[in-house]
Amino acid sequence: MFKFVKGYMETIEGVATYPMISLLIFFVFFTLLFWWVFTASKSYIKEVSELPFEEDNQQNLEL
Repeated sequence: MFKFVKGYMETIEGVATYPMISLLIFFVFFTLLFWWVFTASKSYIKEVSELPFEEDNQQNLEL
């Protein structure tokens, strides 16, 4: 099976660029995510982390 895939991929012109593009997208995404995590404000993180508890309290109040 691998020989078939390898033989097929060798016939595609410019196939070596796809792994490089994938690596670039991966690197950019995680770099931006890393940057966002360290620059997010503490108040926003605290507010978002308490959302599941607020939703649960509202449902209990309605019952």
